[in-house]
Amino acid sequence: MNWLLVVAGAMAGAPLRYLTDRFVQSRHDSVFPWGTFTVNVVGCLVLGVLTGALPDERWRLLLGTGLCGALTTYSTFSYETLRLAQDGARAYAVLNVAASVVCGVGAAYAGVAVGRGLG
Repeated sequence: MNWLLVVAGAMAGAPLRYLTDRFVQSRHDSVFPWGTFTVNVVGCLVLGVLTGALPDERWRLLLGTGLCGALTTYSTFSYETLRLAQDGARAYAVLNVAASVVCGVGAAYAGVAVGRGLG
C-alpha cells in the first residue's frame, strides 16, 4: 500500500514541477535555471513543513516522498549546472550550486520550524 501513496504523490508532483519550471523560466531572460531553482527551494520548504507537522507516515509518503520527491529534481539541477559551466557561464554555475544549497537547506530548516508550530 505504501508504494501506491508514493506513486499517487508523484503523479501530482511531476507535472507540477514541469509546469512550474516552464512558468518561472518563461519570465526570466537569463541563462540561470530559475525554474529548477524555484521548484527545488519550494520543494525543500514544503518537505520541511510536512516533516515538522505530519506525524502520520502515510501522509509523509504521499506528500513528502511522492509529491516533493517528484517536484524537486537533483538530476536536472546537476545537468543544468554542468551545461552552464560547459557553455562558459561558470559564474552562473557556481551561483546555482551555492544558492541552491544555501536556499534549499534554509527553506527546509524554516519549513520544519513552521511545521512544528502548526503540528
